[in-house]
Amino acid sequence: MNTSQDKAGRLAGKIAIVTGATSGVGSGIALEFALEGAKVLLTGRDQERADKILQEIEAQGVPREHLSFHPADLASVEQCQSIVPQAIKVFGALDVLVNNAGDVTRGNIENTSVELWDRHMAVNLRAPFILTQAAYPHMKERGGGSIINIGSVNAYSGETKLMSYSASKGGLMTFTRNVASYLHRYRIRVNQLNVGWTLTEGEDKVMRADTGRDDWLEEAIKTRPFGRLLSPRDIALAALYFASDDSALINGSVLDMEQTPVGSRA
Repeated sequence: MNTSQDKAGRLAGKIAIVTGATSGVGSGIALEFALEGAKVLLTGRDQERADKILQEIEAQGVPREHLSFHPADLASVEQCQSIVPQAIKVFGALDVLVNNAGDVTRGNIENTSVELWDRHMAVNLRAPFILTQAAYPHMKERGGGSIINIGSVNAYSGETKLMSYSASKGGLMTFTRNVASYLHRYRIRVNQLNVGWTLTEGEDKVMRADTGRDDWLEEAIKTRPFGRLLSPRDIALAALYFASDDSALINGSVLDMEQTPVGSRA
């Protein structure tokens, strides 16, 4: 981990957008990128949470001028379309796009409404399409770039209580590979992280509601072969790899981040 006193980081000179950056995995990615030298535009819906995250990142020695926040609800086409122009306005260029924001509202085939299905497709799938389409011309101007889509191991079939969410993440995985096969001509790489069970403040809130137990984490850890759930920093380090020149020849890859292989019964 770099601080302002360290040598230039792995993302020095790069400009990044991280959506859904005011909590959980998104805030972890924004922090790691900033510590590694990137200028970062964070997006989210909550200004108060954004202010808190920005203060936490600054406290790690990141110059305030390397950070900016742009409020946006990715269910809105117009607000999605405002993000890339804002990054260009503030920082003048774009090298990395992290499509992290996602809606994880529960629902199975019996109780999922058309409205929830549409919101999942809008936030989890349409927004990455809009942002990628807006971002690639600026990366092309820079001679290349990296787009990182944050997916889920639920993309392969998913929990029954995450039906439309899982469908959206499956679509995102196909989108990632399709766009990667096109944008390589501009040296723009598109990769995806399929994330497993991760401990965030949002997951804690959901699991307390689902289980009715405050000690759900103690039981969950017993099911994890490495003794803990994934953390936002675990995801951030993988995103850092895909954002940096360390993965310069990796394109169209989907990395499953889970402690047991997908489909394993072990």
